[in-house]
Order: sequence, then C-alpha cells, then structure tokens
Amino acid sequence: MTTQTLPAVDHRGPVTGRERALAPDLIRGAMLLMIALANSANFAFAGQPGVESAPHGFERILNFLKLTFVDARAYPVFAVMFGYGLVQLARRQRAAGATTGAVRRILLKRNAWLIGFGVLHATLLYFGDFLGAYGVVGIVCAVFLINRGDKFHRIVLAIWAFMGLETLFLGARAALAIVNSSGPAHALTNSPNPSLAATSYFASIVDRLHEYPMHAASVMGFIVIVWLGIWAARKQILENPAAHKTLLTRVAVGCLGLTFLGGLPLALVGAGWVHLDKDAVSSLELLSHVSGMFGGPGYVALFGLLVLRIRKQSLPVLAIAALGQRSLSGYLFQSVSWMILLAPFTLDLRFGSTAYTAALAAIGVWIVSVIGAYTMSRRSYRGPAETLLRKLVY
Repeated sequence: MTTQTLPAVDHRGPVTGRERALAPDLIRGAMLLMIALANSANFAFAGQPGVESAPHGFERILNFLKLTFVDARAYPVFAVMFGYGLVQLARRQRAAGATTGAVRRILLKRNAWLIGFGVLHATLLYFGDFLGAYGVVGIVCAVFLINRGDKFHRIVLAIWAFMGLETLFLGARAALAIVNSSGPAHALTNSPNPSLAATSYFASIVDRLHEYPMHAASVMGFIVIVWLGIWAARKQILENPAAHKTLLTRVAVGCLGLTFLGGLPLALVGAGWVHLDKDAVSSLELLSHVSGMFGGPGYVALFGLLVLRIRKQSLPVLAIAALGQRSLSGYLFQSVSWMILLAPFTLDLRFGSTAYTAALAAIGVWIVSVIGAYTMSRRSYRGPAETLLRKLVY
C-alpha cells in the first residue's frame, strides 16, 4: 500500500459540533472570566498585581479572592490547553491523511502567525500579551516535542514532581519568614506599568514597545505547563473524562490544594488581615507565583470532572463553550474593552473603588463576550480572530 502525501492544507474544513469535546471548550470559555479579572485589574490600577494597597470593607474580600484563586493561576490553564490543542490539531491533520512533515509545517505556520498576532496585540492594546509567547513555545513544541513517544513525554511528569517539591520547600521557607517577621509592616503594592498610566494613546504604544519584550521573555518558562498539556492530550483525558476520573480527581485535589494554599498567605496580607515585614512578604510573593502554576492542571482537572456531572447541555453551558471555541477572539475583545473603558485617554471609568470597577468591568465584558459567542455559534460563524488565523494558515 502506498502512502498518500497531501499538501500542508486542512482538507476537512471546520470542526463540526459532533467532533468537539465539551471539556476543552468549557474550560477555555469559563477561564476567560479569570483572565478578565486579572487583566482588567492591571488596567484599572495601572500596575501588577492589580490590588488595593489599603483595602477597606469588601475590597478586602476582592483582594483575598483575586490573590487566592486568580493571580498567577489563570494563565497556566490556557498554557495547558494550548499544549492540548497542539496535539488535537496534529491528530486531526493526520486523520485527514497529512504526513508528519505536512503536520509540522502547519504547526510552524500557525504558531508563526500567532507570534504576529501577539506583537500586534502587545503594540496596540496590552503589553501583557501571551499570544506571542505561545507562538514561540508552539514552534519549539512542533520541532522537539509533538512527535516524541510516550516514554519521552513521561519526563514532564518528573519535572512536575520536582516542581511540587520546590513549592513545598518555598512554603517551608515562607513559614520561617513569617515566624521571624519583626520589621515594620509592608503593604502589598502594585508594580507600575507606564503603558497603563499613559495619558495618550501614542505614549502608551511607546511604553508598550519597551515593556512587551521583557514580559514575553519572563513567561517563556510556561513551556513546562504546555508540555503537560501535550502529555494529557496524548492520553485523550478530556475527550474521555469518565475513563480518567480517578486521575482527574487526584490532580484536582492535589494541584488545587497546592495552588490555593500557596496563594493563601499572600492573600491574607493583600486583604490587610495579616501584617508582615518586607522580607516575609517577598517570600510569600515567590511562593504564590510558583504555586500558581499548579492552578493550570488543577482547574483543567476540575472542569473535566464537572463535565461528567453535566447530564444536559443547558443554554449557559452551550454559551460558555461557544466562547471557548472562540477564545482567541474573546481574549482580544477583552483587551479592546479595557482600552475603551479604563485607559486614562478614553472613558477612564476608574471611579470610586478601583477594585470594584475592575471586578464589575471583568464580569460585564465576559458576559457580553459569552452572549456574542453564542450568537455567532447559532449563525455558524467561527469568530473574527479564528477566521483570520485560519485563512492565514490554511
């Protein structure tokens, strides 16, 4: 039998509804709310992590929830799903008859264009772009990881075990710093981002061009999270969560337990309920950041288990999943929204409590994007960013 070699194009057309697994789409759609809560706060406070430095009343609760469940815990979910999507795309192309070389060319082209999307996004809208970094990591994965065997991919499990031990070590060190804290209390403050405080759009572009390269370089380490998504996709864990219920339960409990406990001490400081010196707060910030990586597999596993309990796909589930199918458009729509609503040179709606403004803006924009995505799905429209990327790649 001869092997048919196809050109590097997708002959199958868009994925149909019957081909899609609910879990990946539901995860992406729901977690865009977490991304909104993180990024809207960065815009509102013109800095990171986007919390009230002197919280009062309900602001304490908002700081606590954000630092425990959102900060450094939302983007790892998309890193896992990005790796998962790379394998799904490659598998789909092979099923259509594409050769290994053709699949690699498609992945390289798609991720190269993703870098372009990221550079434009960072230049025009938000320095904290992840698309460009995903593109670079995606190219590395296409060249070195996608076509490796199961034995090689077990390496990533060992890496994550080591990271778990590292997190426990940082937790012990943070506990010691808390016990030895004796200096003046140090409030959790925001590191300023000039592009978010710029008083003109042109000035914000200039600032973003300075900020973006450093940000992109600082997040490249998430390739380990993407690699875990590749491993999970090879096992088809989210396509068949029932067969992996025990694994999903262990990952959800273990990873979410680690990520929430790791963020809890800093959240207590950010809420103004615990007062520690500068060295202790620095230790808690490092612990929160490192433990946040476990939010990726933890949240993914939690949603995998949630899908098992969904007996009937209700309207809210379908709408959120529709947003997940259009997550690139949803992500870019958020940045446009923050620019219009919160930038100093546009509407600048940062009135009263900035924490309230950021949270309400995040929830409102996410709801609008869910409604918009569901409307597109009813009309069989993929979404503007997805449509453009598909045309550029295929």
